[in-house]
Amino acid sequence: MSQASQHGKWTLSSSDDDNDDPLPSASNNNSPLLFGSPPPDQHTSSESNHNSPKIGSNFHQPKHDPDPPPSIEVKPEPKSDTVTAATPLSIGSEARHAAQASQLKPVKYESNQSSPFLAGKRKKDDDSISGWALSDSDDDDKDKGQSSGQKDPQPKRSNPKLKKAKVEERPPSPHGRTYYIDEPDDFFETSVPPVNDTYRFYLNKVTGLEKRYNTGALHIKEILSPLFGTLKESVQFNYCFDIAWMLQQYPPEFRDKPVLIVHGDKREAKARLLQQAQPYSQVRFCQAKLDIAFGTHHTKMMLLWYEEGFRVVILTSNMIRADWYQKTQGLWMSPLYLRLPKGSPETAGESPTLFKRDLLEYLGAYRAPEIADWIQRIREHDLSETRVYLIGSTPGRYLGSDMERWGHLRLRKLLRDHTRPIPNEEKWPVIGQFSSIGSMGLDKTKWLAGEFQRTLTTLGKSSLRPDPPMHLIYPSVDDVRTSLEGYPAGGSLPYSIQTAQKQIWLHSYFHRWQAETTGRSHAMPHIKTYMRASPDFTQLAWFLVTSANLSKAAWGALEKNNTQVMVRSYELGVLYVPSAFSMSTFPVQMDVFPATTPSTAFPVPFDLPPKCYSSKVGAAHERLRAEKPVEDQPWMWNIPYTQAPDTHGNIWVPS
Repeated sequence: MSQASQHGKWTLSSSDDDNDDPLPSASNNNSPLLFGSPPPDQHTSSESNHNSPKIGSNFHQPKHDPDPPPSIEVKPEPKSDTVTAATPLSIGSEARHAAQASQLKPVKYESNQSSPFLAGKRKKDDDSISGWALSDSDDDDKDKGQSSGQKDPQPKRSNPKLKKAKVEERPPSPHGRTYYIDEPDDFFETSVPPVNDTYRFYLNKVTGLEKRYNTGALHIKEILSPLFGTLKESVQFNYCFDIAWMLQQYPPEFRDKPVLIVHGDKREAKARLLQQAQPYSQVRFCQAKLDIAFGTHHTKMMLLWYEEGFRVVILTSNMIRADWYQKTQGLWMSPLYLRLPKGSPETAGESPTLFKRDLLEYLGAYRAPEIADWIQRIREHDLSETRVYLIGSTPGRYLGSDMERWGHLRLRKLLRDHTRPIPNEEKWPVIGQFSSIGSMGLDKTKWLAGEFQRTLTTLGKSSLRPDPPMHLIYPSVDDVRTSLEGYPAGGSLPYSIQTAQKQIWLHSYFHRWQAETTGRSHAMPHIKTYMRASPDFTQLAWFLVTSANLSKAAWGALEKNNTQVMVRSYELGVLYVPSAFSMSTFPVQMDVFPATTPSTAFPVPFDLPPKCYSSKVGAAHERLRAEKPVEDQPWMWNIPYTQAPDTHGNIWVPS
């Protein structure tokens, strides 16, 4: 079936498999989002790889009237040698590679006029804008050539140039010549930081925010510091690793302690990972088995064994500096689990949420001898204070009762068993927030509004199957452009044009990333959260923080007439339900930071209610009386954005 849309004319495939069908050729090369001859689509799951289309010199993206990015203080470049090396490791997906390349060799925005974003900035020092080409895009017309209305004649203007900026000519930027700036002296805590003992849910610290927005947040250096225990040994489960950087986050006294890295890399990627660890004799590896195509080891967890006891941290950040720098991330940190008395029965130390049983089952699913000692250590500790439920995914095809062990069917079972129906629940919206999107199928009924929505709308054992609103939060192009990182933030949002053009229907669900409540509107999200909110968004029926993005690979998909479920990837998260806290619902916390005292209100990391993607008429379009409004667009990593500069004066040209 052929359809025409804002993405051009394209053909829908009859297959709803996860992105393993070839991409239909575009028949309209004038589309703003299609160009040239794109390569076959690649599977999208979590942070998986994609092929980058080559950008032709004749590609023109419609101009628009950009909102000015936020003002960001330009700090002096650090003089010390503590900044990251100029040549970063090649880590992660192609989207991340594109971001690394953009940071190392940015492409400056240039035209003949001055930019409204840069107007008024750096005018006192002409030398400081050397290498910047300023332009004025107030009169840019996004719908040039598309509006049927008569346009007033305008002077001809040269198109913005795509010019590779020489590194030595780059002006000072908030990130410095090697991209990262050092955190200020008061960034890290020197005493036990404020701990929210109620929920133990924390956001990561973000470099560049006001101090109050980091008060009560955590950095990896603090998590691994003696503030939380005297470390003897640790395990790091993750998707991406920069081993040298990771080890530097351990305090000097713990830096030579044994570290086990659990990863999913194969072949060349595995060889590169092992090469990273050659200088470090304390590092060992465990390769997770990935027997189903397109699966990833996406779980992010720390197991920390102390002289005083044991701790679990389940998080959303990779073990690379970019993920702990200027992104919104989240984590759950367990209490300190003390050792059980010798001779305690196997059932000792269990929590009301059966967290110990479920953690042991998840670790056992790796079938890895490298983890056997850790399984035994967990058995020997008291996890009874845990008040969250563990929700994991492990690769496989599951039948019968095993279908409810993993993925979204596991979430469905927990919501059925541990929540209760709510009056007028059909008006309680479901909210999903994520950083990557897989193939959802030809229409919403194939997975999203079918089996997945049934899971997210489950409340108790009621047979009622309401159809409440569903709000999906994913950053728009403008959210990324005006972020602290600028366009390179999109390297951690690997939604591809190939996937997007097959599911235009999905974009009607999308909402902007806005997080004034946590001061993180300009810190792009890598956190993943799901929840059920009241109609006035002041209460939550449940809340989940997880590594799982919006994909069938992460959550699982039913097969064979719903008699089995297939899961491709490893994922892990924790579920909060009010009954575990002797509450009927969670009140939503309005002002999350500074977090200095425990609160019974839940710290949702973004603003509620979510703001829907808008159709807006910009000033230029009002003047020209254009018929078609400018719409928010979801960020797609592998197409260029050249018509407006980001917060560093750059454009985005993936190659």
